[in-house]
Amino acid sequence: MTEPLHRSLGLTDDEAADIAEILGREPNPLEFSMYAVMWSEHCSYKSSRVHLGRLPSEGERVLVGPGENAGVIDVGDGIAVAFRIESHNHPSAIEPYQGAATGVGGILRDIFTMGARPIALMDPLRFGPLDDARSRWIAEGVISGISGYGNSVGVPTVGGETVFDPTYTGNPLVNVLCLGVLPVERLVLGQATGAGNLAVLLGNSTGRDGIGGASVLASAGFSDDGADADKRPSVQVGDPFEEKRLIEACLELLDSGLVVGIQDLGAAGLSGGTSETASRGGMGMNVDVSAVPVRETDMEPFEVMTSESQERMLAIVEPGDVDQVMEICRRWEVQSTVIGTVTAPDADGTGWLRILDGSDGDELAKIPAASLHESAPKYHRPLAPPADLDQRRADSPSRLPAPSDAGADLLGMLCDTSWVWSQYDHQLFLNTVVTPGGDAAVLRLKHPTTGEDTGRGLALTTDGNHRWCAVDPRQGTANTVAESVLNLAVVGAYPVALVNCLNFGNPEHPEVMWQFSEAVDGMAEACRVFGIPVVGGNVSLYNESAGTNIDPTPILGTLGLIDLLDRQPPGPRFVEGGRIVLLGEPSSELAGSRWAFDRGHRGGTLAPVDGAAHSALASLVRDLVAGGLVLGARDVADGGLGVALAEMAVASGVGFTVARIADHGELFSEAPSRVVMCVGAEDLAAVEAAANGLGVPVSRLGLASGDRLVVKDLLDVGLDEATAAWRDRLPQALGSGTTQG
Repeated sequence: MTEPLHRSLGLTDDEAADIAEILGREPNPLEFSMYAVMWSEHCSYKSSRVHLGRLPSEGERVLVGPGENAGVIDVGDGIAVAFRIESHNHPSAIEPYQGAATGVGGILRDIFTMGARPIALMDPLRFGPLDDARSRWIAEGVISGISGYGNSVGVPTVGGETVFDPTYTGNPLVNVLCLGVLPVERLVLGQATGAGNLAVLLGNSTGRDGIGGASVLASAGFSDDGADADKRPSVQVGDPFEEKRLIEACLELLDSGLVVGIQDLGAAGLSGGTSETASRGGMGMNVDVSAVPVRETDMEPFEVMTSESQERMLAIVEPGDVDQVMEICRRWEVQSTVIGTVTAPDADGTGWLRILDGSDGDELAKIPAASLHESAPKYHRPLAPPADLDQRRADSPSRLPAPSDAGADLLGMLCDTSWVWSQYDHQLFLNTVVTPGGDAAVLRLKHPTTGEDTGRGLALTTDGNHRWCAVDPRQGTANTVAESVLNLAVVGAYPVALVNCLNFGNPEHPEVMWQFSEAVDGMAEACRVFGIPVVGGNVSLYNESAGTNIDPTPILGTLGLIDLLDRQPPGPRFVEGGRIVLLGEPSSELAGSRWAFDRGHRGGTLAPVDGAAHSALASLVRDLVAGGLVLGARDVADGGLGVALAEMAVASGVGFTVARIADHGELFSEAPSRVVMCVGAEDLAAVEAAANGLGVPVSRLGLASGDRLVVKDLLDVGLDEATAAWRDRLPQALGSGTTQG
């Protein structure tokens, strides 16, 4: 028996019935194809929209919130910042290089679509374990794809994360964030307005690469029988040099005031670009499918309308300006073609998207534009916590035996990721003040029109911790928000906005939807406490392999401001003779810690965040950094106090001796609201006085000095041994030998 067309396209029987009701008739194959991509999980967020509305999205600095191509924040001096984070998880599992490269290309277009020049990329990455050959292959391909595209297009990659863990075996997470700056007056939205205005397709010709790509791949997990190789043709192919020309052409068009609205053609291709611009503007659009430049012969209309070929934009242009638009595009060697016309809505307000074969040719499809963009189903999928949740939370890792060799445990946690980011150019534009490897990247804030340095700074951090969220998705996500606040504070910045990439398993599993709902609530609660609006995001579901869901992995990208960038932030380092202090309350809670998970223990109760105490700590750290009282600083998170101390030691070549760590619990706890600092002996009293003034606990831990890592009664490791473990683990695993060659 032949499968019905709608099912083969990924639509359910109920969805097909809904479409027929919207149209008042049975859809034809082209219309079914367009609905299939637009109502896919990736494009419509049909399983997540009912939850995302609980996130706070308003604030005095917010110019554009969720729903557009990127969030936009007013940072003063007539300057706005656009930023967004996206996932390309499933394409990268199938074709790592192109999956990652086109992820970079897509997020760049989201930014310059708003009128902003992209100035920075960040790449939070998650792969399977280093001892798994396929995971290493995926990692090498993804890293090459990011560097190949980002370096070629000329946008620096200034930070990110690289995590290897068994939960991502077969299903990597490739999240990419982009930030851009623009003069406030250049802000443009993805709307089609003005009946009679023209829809102009800019950039690459349309091919069969990427047909059903992101929208199809993002709605299915992966098998373990090799069948996924058949999905390889669905992955798009990127051209960074075309992207660079497209960036410059689009920004000139915007500067010249020649564009009414503009939209990236990402997932769903022309089906998305045409319906979204028309719907946002309350208009309709006639599209001549025969006018679309194609690079392959005999392409069917459904292929043209659903192809996700890269480096394409749709601009809405007044007829009197079209010649000037074409001339600017010719100068930048960017192809430009009029493919449609904006039309007025019917008397009842319906804006029709009509697909024509020729400007006056046969009507191939007629769909209410808003039904593609806004009328996808909203599923209230069943939610259910794990059946053994109470038992899990009662099972504290404190029952685990103390380590026989805490030094060996610590060495096993050290892994320098500079092998990854050394392949990226992070100094393009000469804006980068703090390069990858610190708690947050820092960029000079220059005026996007004049290039004048404002004397202020932008800080950017990406954070995620699947272990915390596996133990408790609500508290784990809240703790991740808190970590991002401290990462910014360590470089002297305060948070102003946040974007998120929510990576979860199969939404048809009630436990996964419970995790998702809990994570959203944890994020919402923490963002309200810290006054951080959520201005955009991305949801990636069906992250599963061989029937096993990944651990919940919300990734947060948080933007901070530095009001006076007159000194280099201290960085995670020690200085010989410096005093080591811990700001914040000591903790021995091991739930969700790397140490506990390495022993297979996934239970317990996470230490909660005290919003007032955390805010006081962040304020203190910012003030100390701004006042020049800090020689080095690192927040305590992944790996606990032990890893924070060890990373500061190996990064600076200076060892330490500390005495006031009671046991392995205090050494490896990842409880929130703690920062390690190295301060000069002459400044120690001032630091303690400042902490006492804000009610922040402060502990003297010891001295930065020598060539050993010593924690009294717990461990004694040579600095050389720690440095070798930290430096060589990743290059050796990925086949490149040591970084010293």
